[in-house]
Amino acid sequence: MSLNSVSSGERVHIGFFGMRNAGKSSVVNAVTGQSLSVVSDYKGTTTDPVRKSMEILPLGPVVIIDTPGIDDEGELGEKRVDKAYKILAETDVAVLVVDAKKGIQKEDELLTELFKKKNTPYIIAYNKCDLIDSFKELKSNEIYVSATENINIFELKEKIGSFAKVEAEKRVIVSDLVEKGDVVILVTPIDESAPKGRIILPQQMTLRELLDSNCTAIVCQPAELQSTVNALKNKPKLVITDSQVFGFVSKALPDDIPLTSFSILMARYKGDLETLVNGAVALKEIKDGDKILISEGCTHHRQCNDIGTVKIPGWIRAYSNAEPEFCFTSGGEFPRDLDGISLVVHCGGCMLNEKEMKSRMDFCRESKTPIVNYGVAIAAMNGILKRSLEIFPDLLNKINL
Repeated sequence: MSLNSVSSGERVHIGFFGMRNAGKSSVVNAVTGQSLSVVSDYKGTTTDPVRKSMEILPLGPVVIIDTPGIDDEGELGEKRVDKAYKILAETDVAVLVVDAKKGIQKEDELLTELFKKKNTPYIIAYNKCDLIDSFKELKSNEIYVSATENINIFELKEKIGSFAKVEAEKRVIVSDLVEKGDVVILVTPIDESAPKGRIILPQQMTLRELLDSNCTAIVCQPAELQSTVNALKNKPKLVITDSQVFGFVSKALPDDIPLTSFSILMARYKGDLETLVNGAVALKEIKDGDKILISEGCTHHRQCNDIGTVKIPGWIRAYSNAEPEFCFTSGGEFPRDLDGISLVVHCGGCMLNEKEMKSRMDFCRESKTPIVNYGVAIAAMNGILKRSLEIFPDLLNKINL
């Protein structure tokens, strides 16, 4: 991945939902300007979610997802419908395509209730408007369109863009913690797990946001941290480290220099830092035989000293002085049943979008299963969680560490 590319996790995810033959795939093709989805008069042409990362003006980088019809039938149809519902977990903005001739159906109403339950902004696009004679007054999140006649397609994209912009502007990684001219040190170890020729995505994103904030960012490896600090005329505003070397960096860094990790910043950016910090308490309560799920949002080649399958389990065993049972998931896999799971330890989620990460955390809360991410867990097991959170005083006042 180049430094300037946009990962799927940072693109606005736009999910298109609706009944079979509402013209959903036709609307998708009209919005994208491509034959992304197969279009047919036969019901149920879209059998699996179809996704495409692309640039759409005026929206910018997006992931378009065309889903199977929610009224699909039979055993196979039920599985397709289930896949469509699962797409909601990662949908930033939903577009419900309704046949304007038929109007809102029972299945459409169920979907809108689900959008509300998931706090997903949604737009209702009444397709085939060229085939109707009378038009009703629409709400602010509704629009008449015709995919075949290209009616109001640009206006639909504008409406999607306005919803997406509101969601995107809410999130920052580090810019609210620094000011113009501040010096920030980024500790990025280059070891056997570091990708050749580049730095990993959370480090890229943090570096870019610091540059956008007119800060001076200095990148070094752990062994060079002390000499880097000593070379500065004034203390750095903040040191941000890779979680794997949290313990080493904490010992090497004077206590009066604020310290946190990329993973902790990503936890705040992509999810709910307070929930993850509270989940760290469960690390102290692990017993022999407890089942711990370690989940990563991406898929990558496992190495002999892999953090998820080797380092984290080893640190947990040493910290808890217990022998728990570990299970693992990666990529889009995340269990819908956490029965028997004592703790979920999740990666920073850099390859997942915010909606998917929060959906996983919400599911853990609903299942009453504590969840913690790598950075928070590593800081807790090194006894430096409180120090790593001192840059968030409001959070420290709400929790008991």
